[in-house]
Amino acid sequence: MIKIYNTLTRKKEEFKPIEPGKVSMYVCGPTVYNLIHIGNARPMIIFDAFRRFLESKGYEVNYVSNFTDVDDKIIKKSIEEGVESSVISKRYIEECKKDMEGLNVRPATTHPLATEEIDGMIDMIQTLIDKGYAYAVEDGTVYFEIEKFAQYGKLSHKNMDDLQAGHRDIKVTGDLKKNDFDFVLWKPKKEGEPFWESPWCDGRPGWHIECSVMAKKYLGETIDIHAGGEDLIFPHHENEIAQSEAAYGVPFSNYWMHNGFLNIDNKKMSKSLGNFFTVRDIAEKYDLQVLRFFMLSAHYRSPLNFSDELMEAAKNGLDRIVTAAERLRELVEKSGLNPDAEPVEVTSVPDDYKALLAEAKAFEDKFDAAMEDDANTADAVSAIFELVKFVNVNTDESDNGAYLKAVYDELKKLCDILGIKLKKEEVILDSEIEALIEERQQARKSKNFARADEIRDELLAKGIVLKDTREGVKWEKA
Repeated sequence: MIKIYNTLTRKKEEFKPIEPGKVSMYVCGPTVYNLIHIGNARPMIIFDAFRRFLESKGYEVNYVSNFTDVDDKIIKKSIEEGVESSVISKRYIEECKKDMEGLNVRPATTHPLATEEIDGMIDMIQTLIDKGYAYAVEDGTVYFEIEKFAQYGKLSHKNMDDLQAGHRDIKVTGDLKKNDFDFVLWKPKKEGEPFWESPWCDGRPGWHIECSVMAKKYLGETIDIHAGGEDLIFPHHENEIAQSEAAYGVPFSNYWMHNGFLNIDNKKMSKSLGNFFTVRDIAEKYDLQVLRFFMLSAHYRSPLNFSDELMEAAKNGLDRIVTAAERLRELVEKSGLNPDAEPVEVTSVPDDYKALLAEAKAFEDKFDAAMEDDANTADAVSAIFELVKFVNVNTDESDNGAYLKAVYDELKKLCDILGIKLKKEEVILDSEIEALIEERQQARKSKNFARADEIRDELLAKGIVLKDTREGVKWEKA
């Protein structure tokens, strides 16, 4: 029985999907104005692992994660660079996808873009106006009127009277809103900004309406699970509930999952403190599998502290697992079997190994119990470590091949669910690539074309493609 801690009710509940055997899951994606940071990576990794677990239990998961590709930060960057905002968003969507691949985060079933769903947003806003939950003011801005939605605050458990009292001092003079906490559904364009035509004004949607529309289009009016970082509980997810339930009169999501904050050396990550790290920054020092493993080694609802010491511990822990797996692969190969072949049937394992195999498979029960208990990846990782210890003690080259393969299958199965790769991959850092490119340039200048070609081939073997352009040598991963 799978249990989920539901932010809405503040308790663990048995997970019962709307449709048996199927799960609809929406996870808020990044705003694409820059490279993603390690705080963005946490929900990507955690909810990817939970999705994998659900699928391992036979569920068909419709997993939707959006890209917010119209936003003040995107527009600011586009103005700074003198390009269309779509150039910025497309660039960083592609960069985000590269980082997700490096983190072994599987693509969502659908990655909708906010700018491609504007018509749906306009329709939903009109529905809210027609039902009396929203209003337009003279400049064309449309607001959601929170006092009309009696359950406002039910997700964040905030008392709106208290919020109002604390907010009155900062009310903007001349503001056209009826209530300080009424939030924007549509806003008028500013000079140089992208805009769309609407019944109220030429403008663009507010942030909150985007997710409501995309969730409904790709998953339905009521979804099973909505997930994201705890910083989104208020106001983003609270506002999503208000506008979705006001528009359609049914619950928006039955379960809400939120991961805890990520701190850097026990401090909040921020550019001003100089402790802001992108995923690319980490990739300069570690294989991104280490970052994934680090994220999985704590319970997703707990605050997570990032530090060099903890990353080194994660690297050592991952090395223990991968080293045991590689040794086991070699034993399987020596026995004449292919470790990458289909899992062996238990019936093919000799009787005198059945008790040992049952002991190995018992770790899967521990793993499942952890993941069924509110996606406790920390305890699931502990179960894998116990299996690794079993492997190191109870396997050697004198053992039966089918037994060795069955144990390897077990280890691979559990690691696959968490997205942990068992084969070591050669990591080549950007700085190493640049150094080799510089050496190649010098070789060409010296007319040592043999060495230049050798370096090109060397990089190609590592999955790096060089392109000679007018601006100089560019490289990309194959």
